[in-house]
Amino acid sequence: MSTQVKPIAGINDFVIKFANVNGSGSASANELFAKAVMRMGVPVSPRNIFPSNIQGMPTWYEARICEKGYHGRRGGVDMMVAMNPQTWDADIAEIESGGYLFYDNTRPLPPSKFRDDVQVIGVPLTEITNKAYTDPRQRQLFKNIIYVGALSLLLDVDAEVFEKLFAEQYKGKERLLDSNVQALHLGRDYIKQHMAYPLSIRVQRADNVGDQIFTDGNSAAALGLLYGGATVAAWYPITPSTSVPEAFQKYCEKFRVDPVTGQHKFAIVQAEDELASIGMVVGAGWNGARAFTATSGPGVSLMTEFIGLAYFAEIPVTIVNVQRGGPSTGMPTRTQQSDLISCAYASHGDTKHVLLFPQDPHECFTHSAAALDLADRLQTPVFLMTDLDIGMNQRLCKPFEWDDSKTYDRGKVMTAEELESGKDFGRYKDVDGDGIPWRTYPGTHPTKGSYFTRGTTRNPYAMYSERGPDYIYNMERLLKKFKTAAGLVPQPIVRSAKEKTPFGVIYFGSTSPAMREALDVLDAEGNHLDAMRLQAFPFPPSVLEFIAAHDRVFVVEQNRDAQMHQLLVNELDVDPARLMRVLHYDGTPITARFIAGAIRKNMGKNMGTSMAAKKEAV
Repeated sequence: MSTQVKPIAGINDFVIKFANVNGSGSASANELFAKAVMRMGVPVSPRNIFPSNIQGMPTWYEARICEKGYHGRRGGVDMMVAMNPQTWDADIAEIESGGYLFYDNTRPLPPSKFRDDVQVIGVPLTEITNKAYTDPRQRQLFKNIIYVGALSLLLDVDAEVFEKLFAEQYKGKERLLDSNVQALHLGRDYIKQHMAYPLSIRVQRADNVGDQIFTDGNSAAALGLLYGGATVAAWYPITPSTSVPEAFQKYCEKFRVDPVTGQHKFAIVQAEDELASIGMVVGAGWNGARAFTATSGPGVSLMTEFIGLAYFAEIPVTIVNVQRGGPSTGMPTRTQQSDLISCAYASHGDTKHVLLFPQDPHECFTHSAAALDLADRLQTPVFLMTDLDIGMNQRLCKPFEWDDSKTYDRGKVMTAEELESGKDFGRYKDVDGDGIPWRTYPGTHPTKGSYFTRGTTRNPYAMYSERGPDYIYNMERLLKKFKTAAGLVPQPIVRSAKEKTPFGVIYFGSTSPAMREALDVLDAEGNHLDAMRLQAFPFPPSVLEFIAAHDRVFVVEQNRDAQMHQLLVNELDVDPARLMRVLHYDGTPITARFIAGAIRKNMGKNMGTSMAAKKEAV
């Protein structure tokens, strides 16, 4: 099909999206394509968009190929591999003008199903597959490899790269190896015989991957928890967090089994529900073990009473919250940053919890280990706030590093020797001025250092008390401890603009990759912003200082109710008019185009206001 629109051109810089049917085996084929691009030395950032219900529903796989190394979604699609008739119209509509449509043309479609401004590539995939295979399941699976083969030639990805990946995957299974290589070349041979290649969008060998690794945030968090000293995990299955404890178990079976005796030096329990799992973790934390649970928003809702107990009884607990769309069961296989308020203030009464915001798998590794230290140091629940985009999608990141000389921060733990010497022990007494009391492990001393752990009020020596002054002392000490936490958590990272500017932007977590690109785009246009990436709650003084230094500060987040905006206003007493909301919450990862467009529009609106205010001040 001809078109008057000039085709999109891009070497190592385009977006390809696969529209498939869930359960067809397409996910592994699409991932194969992404890995092959990466093996060509070109950074790639793939995202799997899949249904939460049954086989046969639509699924998509979007891969951003970008030599500059932008890992966020750009927005828009340069090539659509349209393999699902159910979503055809919506898929075609996503293609950029001048982009490419790749489809199975075994059955002809009317002209009305196409766009005049899109380059159409039809390959009779079903016909090729049916000629080569008789088994229905083979036809279904190898059809995916055939289209990957066709794409490899059109986009100039070396066949040898795929063949090496197959050899690694099917080592010792030569029959499977040979059949996959055959399917790959069926697709390549068709393109060789019938079409001009490569296209104006294509992959060219580079060396821009370096020593980066390709992994997902859930696996990284699990490994960080292992290195951070966690020995107990209790959990209940829930999308998208289930793979955290599953990966943790895999790592424990490799690294936490005594090679001589075979003894397991870990305990992992799949509990009957979320309430039981957090109860087990609280019990383990009270007993001195480093323990965690992994869940998502609905699980946190069920856990809140136990979380309140851990806060008030001051028991170390680490909770990995891989956020998804809400409320209620919401969108289990979509991503959001929508649990900030529910986690920051989880439980009834006055509570405040530590939240960590990793931006990628590397920080899932470092921050999960840090969470265990913080939980022990502060004697409190600590949340690792990831989301589906980080947790379940593979992406390139810095390799993990660990200092073997590192010692765990177990916090203020009074020893038997200290107790025996007569050192005063008040379980809930502030003796150091930081709000953090001393604790003992159960059984530390036969007669000294014991106390009642309870969720009701008490005096500094853990004796039950309903006296107002005792309650106030304890609650204000907890606030002091929370203030101490602001200096212990990972600190915000500031990126200064090239020029002095009255505008700033605050962002966090999985927004970071798209934010990096958006800032570069805006900067090139002359729209300069200073940027601050939050890594944790509570906020240190530097956050207030950053806001105070700017006339307007954009707060970019992926939820409807501007939850980070609320936290900033409530906790820092910031004038709400100074903060401008940029909100994205359709369940897909935020894009650089969305961020840049929203900020660009509002910078124009507010530039006049900022200048007028300055003139009035003069």
